[in-house]
Amino acid sequence: MAIFETQNLAVGYTHGKQTTTLLSGLNLSLESGQLVALLGQNGAGKSTLIRALTFATKPVEGKILLHGVDFDTITRSERARLLSLVSTERIQAGALTVTELVGLGRQPYTGFLGRLSDADRDIVADSISSVGMSHKADSFVANLSDGERQKVMIARALAQHTPIIVLDEPTAFLDAASRIETMQLLASLAHEQNKAILLSTHDISRSLMLTDQLWVIARDRQVLTGPTSEMVASDAMNRVFANSSIIFNSTHCDYEASEG
Repeated sequence: MAIFETQNLAVGYTHGKQTTTLLSGLNLSLESGQLVALLGQNGAGKSTLIRALTFATKPVEGKILLHGVDFDTITRSERARLLSLVSTERIQAGALTVTELVGLGRQPYTGFLGRLSDADRDIVADSISSVGMSHKADSFVANLSDGERQKVMIARALAQHTPIIVLDEPTAFLDAASRIETMQLLASLAHEQNKAILLSTHDISRSLMLTDQLWVIARDRQVLTGPTSEMVASDAMNRVFANSSIIFNSTHCDYEASEG
C-alpha cells in the first residue's frame, strides 16, 4: 500500500513571471519497505522533482499525499516528522561530533533549543549504530571520510524518525567502495526498518542491483515506473538518453556505446 503518492503532479521552475514545466502528469507512489531509484540524464528534471517532493519548491500543479492526506494541509513541523531529506550539498559541520550532528535530527521533537531527553539520546545512539558508525560517535565530523560523513547524514535522517527518507545524489562524491556500502545500507534500512526510501542517482549499475523499484525519466520527459527487474527487462532503460549510439546492456546493467 502506498504511503506517499502524487496525483497529476507537474514540476518545473519559475523565472520572474515565467513558469517552465519540466515534468507533468505524474502519478507516482512510494511504499514502506522499498528502495526506489530516480534515474535520468542530466537536465531531465531529477533535482526539480526531488525539490518538489520534499517541499523545497511548490509544484506547478497537482497534489502530494501521505496516507491520502494532502501535504498542503500539513504544517511544516508535521512534515518534518513524516519526511526527511539527505541533500547532495556538503554541510559545514566539522566542529560537531557525530553524536551532535545526528542529534540535530531530533529537532522536530525537541524544539528550537534542541535539548535531548534520555529517550532522544537513545534514538540518536540507535541511529548511529544502524549505519555502523558507533565507533566514531565521539569523533569530529571534520575528521571523517566522505563515505563516513554520508553515513552520518543518513543516521541524522534516521534520528528524525520519519517513515519516508529522500536522498538527492547520495553517492555523488564517494569512491567506488563507499558507493556500494551506501547503496547496501539504504537497501537494508528500507527492508529491515520498513522505510520508504527514494534516491536520485547516476549510479546506474548499483541501483539496478539493489533497488526494488525504478522511476525513470525518459528523453521525452515521461516518467516510467515499475519493479526494477521488469524495468531492466523492458525497453525503458533505452529511453533515457537522446543519443541513439548509447544503449543499455541488460547483462551488465549499465550503458555502453553501440557497435552499430
